[in-house]
Amino acid sequence: MIRLGLAGYGYWGPNLARAVSGMKDARLEMIADMSPKALERASLAHPGARLTASISQMIADPDIDAVMIATPVSTHFDMSMDALRRGKHVLVEKPMADTPDRARTMIAEAARRKVVLMVDHTFVYTGAVQTIARVIESGEIGDVYYYDSTRVNLGLFQRDVNVIWDLAVHDFAIMERLMKSTPVAISASAAGFLQGRPENMAHLSVYYENGAMAHLNVNWLAPVKIRQTLIGGSRKMIIYDDMQTSEKVKIYDCGADASVDAYQQMISYRSGDMRAPALSTKEALVTEAEEFIRCIQAGIAPLTDGASGLRVVEMLAAASRSCGMRGFPVDLVTLKEAS
Repeated sequence: MIRLGLAGYGYWGPNLARAVSGMKDARLEMIADMSPKALERASLAHPGARLTASISQMIADPDIDAVMIATPVSTHFDMSMDALRRGKHVLVEKPMADTPDRARTMIAEAARRKVVLMVDHTFVYTGAVQTIARVIESGEIGDVYYYDSTRVNLGLFQRDVNVIWDLAVHDFAIMERLMKSTPVAISASAAGFLQGRPENMAHLSVYYENGAMAHLNVNWLAPVKIRQTLIGGSRKMIIYDDMQTSEKVKIYDCGADASVDAYQQMISYRSGDMRAPALSTKEALVTEAEEFIRCIQAGIAPLTDGASGLRVVEMLAAASRSCGMRGFPVDLVTLKEAS
């Protein structure tokens, strides 16, 4: 039985607590939060868990085998390192750290202690993304040409991170799973329109080694909530609309081909059937929690391990640097060497 401790019972912590409750191989042993109101909510929802206002006390408790961290990004490094140094497994909310160097330090410590370090990139565990990954890996859509995402809504405005670190991080994690090439450069432009708050809208372009490209539109100041992604392949195309209650993923047998003869270049278009594959209805967070426990028991790396989380943080850092240069592309290889 893996005994779990949860750090943070604010916005995301209750979801993690619910996901692990009732698991046969794990038990929510302890919940830590500095807020008395948060602990009161936790006591009602999880009467069997011990409560404390001291996160460091929870991490140090010898009855805790693994720690789940759902606190602000600025605290992820210190809390994770505290747990890792004590030989505890860690599941940390996205992004795993606020700098690539800190993420690398966490990875090295986890390897030194031979414990699991997992990043809470929940979208990777959705039935939709899992299905899209299988479709791409099967070769059905051919070579991936582009990934185009719109992820906008009105709020929630964050205090410690901008819209890129809050929303684009989801797409970076999904792209890390789906794109079969290495990102080499990122261009990003962002703006903030509320005084005293971080940037609340941004446009990003990601360039890949094989010529593929991704474009992201993230925004906290949109009148409607949109979560739509287009994935174009050489054979077929995919639309992933997370706001749909059914048929979230649609695969279109359509595209364009160029043929060259001695006199002119001709473009031929093809338009075939559309199919909507059946998706798993299992909650992504439950799938993720089960992966965490399974990897602890088996001593193996999870799908969203520290290395995967580091690559996402590197992309976030490159995007932030590009924003500071008004969208000038930042070379990811150079950025890694500089850090």
